[in-house]
Amino acid sequence: MTLLHTPVAVIGIGNMGLAMALRLRDAGQAVRVHDIDLTRHALAAAAGAELADSPAAAAAGCALLIVAVVDAAQTEVVLFGPAGAAAELPAGATVMLCPTIAPADVERLAQRLATASLGCLDAPMSGGPARARDGSMSLMVAAPSALFATHAPLLRHLAARLFHVGQRPGDGARTKLVNNLLAATNLAAAAEAIALAQHLGLDGALTLAVITQSSGHSWIGADRMARALAGDFAPRAHTTLLAKDSSLALAMAAQASVRPVLGAQAAAMFQAALAAGYGGDDDARLLSLVSRQWQAAHRAPVPPDPPAPGSAQSAP
Repeated sequence: MTLLHTPVAVIGIGNMGLAMALRLRDAGQAVRVHDIDLTRHALAAAAGAELADSPAAAAAGCALLIVAVVDAAQTEVVLFGPAGAAAELPAGATVMLCPTIAPADVERLAQRLATASLGCLDAPMSGGPARARDGSMSLMVAAPSALFATHAPLLRHLAARLFHVGQRPGDGARTKLVNNLLAATNLAAAAEAIALAQHLGLDGALTLAVITQSSGHSWIGADRMARALAGDFAPRAHTTLLAKDSSLALAMAAQASVRPVLGAQAAAMFQAALAAGYGGDDDARLLSLVSRQWQAAHRAPVPPDPPAPGSAQSAP
């Protein structure tokens, strides 16, 4: 099955980008890839993807370019920097923006693409590399209806959970940031719950088994806490990512003149995890962070009770 008659370019073949590229390759779609990390090129080449030495070379002649880099700055370079992809895409081609970035950045990039006669799918993704590889991940896409319909077959091949969330560029990013703020909050709460269970002398794994079949269950909490309890912190989702996304979500909320209280607390926990040196680890490390904080507090001397009101010690 060939989804498009021209190659699909994928720029950024980290965990998610490579998974999408390989899924397209499995369907018989010609795929051309590029990444600044040449070790990722070797993995893609072994699966039959065509390698390109720059974003421009990857994009040449392609009707669809998928951008799966980390942030807005990298997206800007990929599209409009030296050897940028946008200049080599034919008029009428489409750029699919998958990074989780600020809505304002999506709007700005979409406008620049429109000026170059290029369409834009604002299409952040969710679900992790395993789901990207088997096509069961989620895509939340903002795009004009006609453009969405044009690419729907390919989008459905990439994502069993496909949502057309709006016509306006940036609405995909808004939806993703709302989701990720909740994901960060759920994960932070799960880490506190399992740390509390262990602090009370309960078996963490058994407690987690109860939670996964009870009202406290969340997918991200169960997934990450299972890894944490097994001591498995190999990064499927780096701590830096939800730290970035929760900060972006709070900035978006601030622009709307609101401040999500629980979201702000979760974001602060992720910033503490970065400060503790866990940025390069899986975000399951939040359990380590909470446990370490509580152990340190438990070892600290207990402060004396404050003097009673009216006593000599309390006199000014």
